[in-house]
Amino acid sequence: MGILFAGIALGHSVPCFGQTEKGNGYAAYSTPAIENTLLPKAARSAVVMLGGHGDVGEATEFLCKHSGGGNLVVLSASGADEYNSDFHAACPGNSVTTLVITSAEGANDPFVAKTIRNAHAIFISGGDQSNYVKFWTGNAVQKEINADVARGVPVGGISAGLAVQGEFAFTAMQDTVKSPEALANPYDSHVTLARDFLAIPALKGVITDSHFSQRERMGRSIAFLARIVQDGWAKEAHGIGIDETTAVLVDETGHARVVGDNSAYFMTLDHRPEICAEGKPLTVRQVKVLKLTPGVLFDLKSWTGTGGTAFEVNVVDGKMTRTDQ
Repeated sequence: MGILFAGIALGHSVPCFGQTEKGNGYAAYSTPAIENTLLPKAARSAVVMLGGHGDVGEATEFLCKHSGGGNLVVLSASGADEYNSDFHAACPGNSVTTLVITSAEGANDPFVAKTIRNAHAIFISGGDQSNYVKFWTGNAVQKEINADVARGVPVGGISAGLAVQGEFAFTAMQDTVKSPEALANPYDSHVTLARDFLAIPALKGVITDSHFSQRERMGRSIAFLARIVQDGWAKEAHGIGIDETTAVLVDETGHARVVGDNSAYFMTLDHRPEICAEGKPLTVRQVKVLKLTPGVLFDLKSWTGTGGTAFEVNVVDGKMTRTDQ
């Protein structure tokens, strides 16, 4: 994660980050809090969305602050305890448990379910979001996350972990898709979408995307929005695209703030596309976009910002143009 705070652990022994629990389809890595004498406070609702390729210290602080202490649970489908040491250093009032869940059986294990149920904060790591969808759907992990969110537990995610946070999600079940492919055919087999995977109230009606400018994902996000409206999932759909080393922090009132190095894009499609059909290039006009830089605020409830750069995106026969360029 790369957000170590110098000196925060002075006077404390170096923690042991080892595998503390293992079962069929999962492994757990835990470490105690530095300030383990503090009683946790009640968690407060919050959403942390990170665009990927590097974490943002302010986002980590925000997640830990809203947790009130207690156990911060990191969810992954690969790797080991890569996040433990950084969260441990940055959040001295939190213990940290990483759950690496590699099968549906692991996603239903009682230890896994109990660990998530008792979480004071949840962070979904990067990787391949198709694994989250395959392993969690209909199983204890999905149910416990949604129950936690409903009772006010803050939730964060980066890259693949960001991709699954909205009401709508690009699942990457047939690998990724690039903007030219999605615009040329919004029903391409690689455009795999799902809805209601996670139930985060602040992100109702929203699909998210990561590595946004760096991987030129505006086009595919427009195609996702067109599919959502065309397929009748929503009359009006919103997208949030977040650049690398950038985060959007949402508090309990639904107010969002952009932090980090780059920008976030808030998109709206409030009408049906002109052409959105199998095997045909997409045509959809007047998609509203607001580009926000760090420090700018946005109200997710009214979908309005206090600043930023507003422009429109038009797609005609699969070719995208922007009024800001």
